[in-house]
Amino acid sequence: MRVAQADGARILAHLERVILGKRDELGLLLTAVLAGGHVLLEDVPGVGKTTLARALARTFRLDFKRVQFTPDLMPTDIVGSMVLRPQDGTFEFHPGPVFTHILLADEVNRASPRTQSALLEAMSEGQVTTEGVSRALAEPFFVVATQNPLDYEGTYPLPEAQLDRFLMRLRLGYPAAEQELEMLYGQQTRHPLETLEPIASGDDLRRMQAAVRAVHVEPRVGRYLVEVVRATRAHAELALGVSPRGALAIFHGAQARAWLQGRDYVNPDDVQALAVPTLAHRVALRPQARYAGKDAARLVADVLADVRVPT
Repeated sequence: MRVAQADGARILAHLERVILGKRDELGLLLTAVLAGGHVLLEDVPGVGKTTLARALARTFRLDFKRVQFTPDLMPTDIVGSMVLRPQDGTFEFHPGPVFTHILLADEVNRASPRTQSALLEAMSEGQVTTEGVSRALAEPFFVVATQNPLDYEGTYPLPEAQLDRFLMRLRLGYPAAEQELEMLYGQQTRHPLETLEPIASGDDLRRMQAAVRAVHVEPRVGRYLVEVVRATRAHAELALGVSPRGALAIFHGAQARAWLQGRDYVNPDDVQALAVPTLAHRVALRPQARYAGKDAARLVADVLADVRVPT
């Protein structure tokens, strides 16, 4: 079965049945999924982060598991552990919740750095290693992690190495007044997630991802992307620029965005549209920039403005 760009539009409309008035944000999430990356949802409680992850799993008929990250969560609570079999005195592996298609890591910054690091191998290599044995995860495998940007008490900020594993960092934000009113009446008797039916499968998703990787990127666009990434490394107000992993993230993200828009080629607009959500969480500001009240998104936007756009 072949897939077409129309399938992406149909899936986006399907997700909008559950998350109202957030088409741009849903488009970015779907872009990350089609690019094969993970997403960090950084937003206040109650705006639909968990609902969105569940809706994505239902739409593609994928397995879904949720882990509430807490200070006492252990790495084995995520990846699994060896358990003694009393019948014969041997040990067998009991897989943890990471063995799924979509893992919701809720309030990921509430767990200790040691526990957070349990996701690094899974997110980078699609496998986990326990007792010296590597075990492959399901395909596709996608992590949606959430964190509250306001409540920092009892949290452990995500280190740069972990942030770099997320293809995008997104915020849903509050709905507009009309959408919020529609939500109230739409959930008067039951939640729309209860009636959301699958319209695609994991195999369909893999075919879409393969189609995305076939989208053409002209050398001039590739050079433009690299110039944007390298400009972050030379920026006077940034202590840490974008890594090569970040360059790959925006490269594949641009392919996915182009495919969703019905094109078989990437243009500079794709790079510009994805620069902030894919790059801003990968840079670190110098102290003087932080004290001046600047933020990473603004500095990435400044970089875009300074790099010449190819014609």
